[in-house]
Amino acid sequence: MTQKMYLMVSEVIMFVVFSSVFFVSCICIFLYRKIAVRIGILANPNFRTLHINPIPVGGGIVFSMVIVVGLLYHWWLNQSSNNLFLLLAVGGGVAALFGFLDDLKDIRAIKKFVVQLFLSGWALFWLDGGPLLFIDWIPSLISIPVTILFLVWMMNGYNFMDGIDGMAISNAVFISGTVISVLLLTHPESEFIVIMALLLASSSAFMLFNWPPASIFMGDAGSVFLGYLFGSVILITIMVGDITIWTWLVVFGYFFADLTMTQITRIIFVKKWYLAHRSHAYQNLARITGSHLKITGGVFFYNVVWILPLTLWSALYPEMALYAVVLAISPGLVVAYRYGPLLSSS
Repeated sequence: MTQKMYLMVSEVIMFVVFSSVFFVSCICIFLYRKIAVRIGILANPNFRTLHINPIPVGGGIVFSMVIVVGLLYHWWLNQSSNNLFLLLAVGGGVAALFGFLDDLKDIRAIKKFVVQLFLSGWALFWLDGGPLLFIDWIPSLISIPVTILFLVWMMNGYNFMDGIDGMAISNAVFISGTVISVLLLTHPESEFIVIMALLLASSSAFMLFNWPPASIFMGDAGSVFLGYLFGSVILITIMVGDITIWTWLVVFGYFFADLTMTQITRIIFVKKWYLAHRSHAYQNLARITGSHLKITGGVFFYNVVWILPLTLWSALYPEMALYAVVLAISPGLVVAYRYGPLLSSS
């Protein structure tokens, strides 16, 4: 078989797998939504929500488990290592199940934090301590806690970004698709292409149901899973050299800018900054405009026309990556400062 024929066969197989995962995810989400309504797994309106009617919650367990099963099958075919399987499939599965339990029982914050620490420790074990541990001038007493805090921050951060219809899942669709593009251009043999393709297919299916106006929420079952998965993939791709830290900072440009500026602003200006809130810029703008669709669609459009080209630029021209980071994060910082906690009374 010639190389051209091999590539064509590979593309056909990838399309079939992607379509199958997407189709199965759609069916499972549709069925879960019906079951959730029947047995009362619903998110009721409260001071943090921007909805007036109860909506099925916990739907993230569906796309999370589809991805976990896909990773299991990939490992069973000997296409991924035991370490990668234990890191992403087992760790991700635990994250999703715990998040789903939280959707059902509303677990106390301290217990959530303990579980997040455990998940971070699990990830670090299979990552051999993480990339910072291999930098000679950073002592392990600093590198390990910093890496653990990063993973905890990612799990909480993704939860914070799930504040209006479609925001968190469309971000997952954009990031997974962009990372696939980067890897195809720079490391076409990377095993992370398959992992991101699984995420892209399943999250795209969920986005059909979560796009404004949402008929289902992902809940912690989805947000904790996505935070854990992305945090782990960031660390391991940096370690193996498939994607640099600079490119990751660019692709997560809006996400990191909003979270960082919102938290800093709250620490400075809000007395009880650590309490639950709905003062992110995208939440305030959704209230001002009266539309989730305008804000979610606007952020997705911004990512495609601005963040995507900067991401590819940073990957193809590493010497320019730092400039790409500044250009990617700066607009998000300005928007988060202007329309974030300073504009909110919450």
